[in-house]
Amino acid sequence: MSDLHEFEALGLSEVMLGAVEAKGFETPSPIQKLTIPVLLGRTNDIIAQAQTGTGKTAAFGLPVLDRLTPSREGVQALVLVPTRELALQVTEELLSFNRKKLSIAAIYGGASMSEQLRRLAKGIDIVVGTPGRILDHIRRGTLKLEHTRYLILDEADEMLNMGFIEDIEEIMSHVDEKRRVLLFSATMPERIVQLSKKYMHDTEILKVESAQLTTELTDQIYFEVRESDKFDALTRIIDVEPDFYGIVFSRTKVGVDELVNRLLERGYAAEGLHGDVSQAQREKILRKFKKRQANILVATDVAARGIDINNLTHVINYSLPQDSESYVHRIGRTGRAGNQGTAITFISSSELRQFGYLKRDLKADIKRETLPSPQDVVAMKRAKVLEELKEVIDSENYTEYTGMARDILGQNPPEVALSALLRLAFKNQFEESHYPEIRSINVDRRGTARLFISIGRKDGYDARKMVALLKRECGLNDSKIDDVKVMDNYSFVSVPFADAESVVRRLNALRKGERPVAELAADGKGGGKGLRPHAEKGEGRRRRPAGERPDAGEPEIRRERKERERPDTGERKKYGAGRPKPAERRDAEEEKVFFEPVPNNEFDWAAFERAAAGEGWDRASRKGTRSTSSGAVRGRGAVKKAATKKRGRG
Repeated sequence: MSDLHEFEALGLSEVMLGAVEAKGFETPSPIQKLTIPVLLGRTNDIIAQAQTGTGKTAAFGLPVLDRLTPSREGVQALVLVPTRELALQVTEELLSFNRKKLSIAAIYGGASMSEQLRRLAKGIDIVVGTPGRILDHIRRGTLKLEHTRYLILDEADEMLNMGFIEDIEEIMSHVDEKRRVLLFSATMPERIVQLSKKYMHDTEILKVESAQLTTELTDQIYFEVRESDKFDALTRIIDVEPDFYGIVFSRTKVGVDELVNRLLERGYAAEGLHGDVSQAQREKILRKFKKRQANILVATDVAARGIDINNLTHVINYSLPQDSESYVHRIGRTGRAGNQGTAITFISSSELRQFGYLKRDLKADIKRETLPSPQDVVAMKRAKVLEELKEVIDSENYTEYTGMARDILGQNPPEVALSALLRLAFKNQFEESHYPEIRSINVDRRGTARLFISIGRKDGYDARKMVALLKRECGLNDSKIDDVKVMDNYSFVSVPFADAESVVRRLNALRKGERPVAELAADGKGGGKGLRPHAEKGEGRRRRPAGERPDAGEPEIRRERKERERPDTGERKKYGAGRPKPAERRDAEEEKVFFEPVPNNEFDWAAFERAAAGEGWDRASRKGTRSTSSGAVRGRGAVKKAATKKRGRG
């Protein structure tokens, strides 16, 4: 069993310590050190100021789980979060710590109402939910909070930015006066201060101080890659650096073991360090690493403490550090003793916001770079082989193979023999196709994607209402919506590329017809240039099949525009001609009143990204896939058809 004395010192029970050990945690994060003892030892409300990704869920989850026991009396703890994605994430994290068989469920908009009603009827100890859907259940009488002991507001500033302040206040008014309120926020705007004064008692503020970057490095860079592509990105970095000698940081022990095994399978000389490695084994591994018998050391933050090696070429953050302090400690291991070094951080789409906070706290110049291409890797490997071959020839360290060489050359031409030997020795390492494609998560340097949306002023939309639609249907906040242009029949908007897939899918689920409502603007700019050039004049519109009514397949936004556009108050509206809205689609924050969601799993996102990079859609099978001779891109139906066709080919 690893040493968990730091977690034990916080006051956690043996049961919860077992959960911590199973997760592979070795040491508490700063916010956990501050929060857990207060929640376990006192009864007051707290405001904890910490960034996303700093371990907040465990900070409140571990002590809350420690204090609760399974009960049928009602919800004991309610966690409010701004988005469904975060609701699922927090729920998953709490379930991973759940050693006491507490009932935990996520309640959010867009999910089946009937399933949620069933779960609530059976009894749930901990509910994680979005404000709109939680308020909906409260008003229905299906969620009662009379016995709630903990009310937790996670990412409170985001919820306020998204316009949930009234919903949150109403929810808080339904909770027992004796409950504890735990508010977690990255910032402390005035509205949070006012909220705390009105609904919180004997409040204690816990704040994690930001670390300052004190080390000077030759270079600090980051690469934006998908989580599934991180390993291939790592191997490319190692392959193009002829003298790579570095530490790769993973957040957990399990992550270290998995990464070391994958590296060894690829033929790399790697060793791993974490809390479960004995002292004797640790010393052996470090001796091996210092002698460069292994040039890659994979380690957790705790295991890397005390390592003093001055000539590291690289420190790689394979997983994002939990806070700025950890980042400083990690990268401070390179660039020592006058040696030049490079600190590299891999960022997945889910880590972009946390990384933004980290850069802001550090006030450091961390540059975005492009990963080496397969051509770069192959070129470097060829150069390395030629260099090593020259060294062998110069040293004459080959005489024992001379007889065998004569035999081979006696049976084969020299070029054939040497080519066959290279194939035997290096397999397919010199083939560019051997290296898998690593897809970028961004379109441009700002990390935004330009989207075309097939609704405009004639549908009753202006910029303000378009922003409201994106916030309501796609869960975006104001900071993620940029450069909105609304034309008569269509619109353009820029969103973070990390959110582009979700936005397109959600908007396209609003349509009954074949064509998508939203897609990537073909030129990546979306100023209207080249996109449906006659649309503003009412020309070039889709030809309707015989018998189809004029508005079929268009967003049914025109049907009840006024109801749709007014701010969501949580009140029940009517659907169609006086029909009651289906229960499973009642959702305060994502109210799909007028649309029939349709599956959108045939959309080829790889093609989407190639189009973003200017490579076009399905270039091999179609002519003019990006543009016509007049500069206009093909119709949205053709884009989706090509994407679907490409997906079917495999």
